[in-house]
Amino acid sequence: MESKTMVGHYYPICPEPELTLGTINHSDAAFLTLLLQNNHGGLQVRQHNQWVDVSPVPGAILANIGDLMQLVSNNKFKSAEHRVLARRAGPRVSVACFLFPGGTRKASPYGPIEELLDEDNPPLYKETRFPEYFAYYLSSGNGLNGESVLPHFRVSEPK
Repeated sequence: MESKTMVGHYYPICPEPELTLGTINHSDAAFLTLLLQNNHGGLQVRQHNQWVDVSPVPGAILANIGDLMQLVSNNKFKSAEHRVLARRAGPRVSVACFLFPGGTRKASPYGPIEELLDEDNPPLYKETRFPEYFAYYLSSGNGLNGESVLPHFRVSEPK
């Protein structure tokens, strides 16, 4: 990856967490997100339609698969739908590094990797260039409307 974006998040202590949400459920646009978080928790990931707490491990870096990785892997890797809950404990502090195509690779077409395709595994996504992909991501609410942007890039229904 030639391009990365680093974002710091600060979630203050919330006296009434049942009345608010830290972030709405979403998945990241990147290939991969690397996350360093403090020990106050709040991160949840959706697994089998249930929200599961991701307990912080001191000094660990959490890796989240992003939507672009799901697209190029033709669903072999699934992007991690996640959210952050507001909490009475805290504050929660995290730093996320999003890995994107950069430089001349931005203009390259991205689609399912050919070696992952065959008669039983046809391409599920059409090729797209990163600027068009990311423009759609931004125009659709940054994935922060609780819906993945991936259906927009599908060419066929999953089996």
